[in-house]
Amino acid sequence: METLRINGGTRIPLTDVVIRASRSSGPGGQHANMTSSRIEVSFDVRASSALSPGQQALVLERVGPVVRAVSQDARSQARNRQLALDRLADRIREAIHVDAKRRPTGPSRNAKRKRVESKVKRGQVKKDRRSPKDW
Repeated sequence: METLRINGGTRIPLTDVVIRASRSSGPGGQHANMTSSRIEVSFDVRASSALSPGQQALVLERVGPVVRAVSQDARSQARNRQLALDRLADRIREAIHVDAKRRPTGPSRNAKRKRVESKVKRGQVKKDRRSPKDW
């Protein structure tokens, strides 16, 4: 069974993806007017069991119940099919992506040491500028 790879462990079977072909718009002469090279793919999030419940919730919230992608860039139907599937995978990947939570960090031991050393050095420079008290 063919699958659409979303990320490392997430794969969607192509049986869950609806693929439709239609005539491409725009100029192109007789070839473009007669061939169905435009491809539209759609994925029904609720009907598929490929995504975990958490992933489904993210996709529903960010994209909606049906994720669609279209390609009419190439002359070939096969190439447009691949482009549309890649775009669909990209949209789903972006929807299920969760940024890692930021953990605030403190200055490193070396940074603290350098800071103190620079303060001591600056203090010494200022001390050396003073006029001698024993005149």
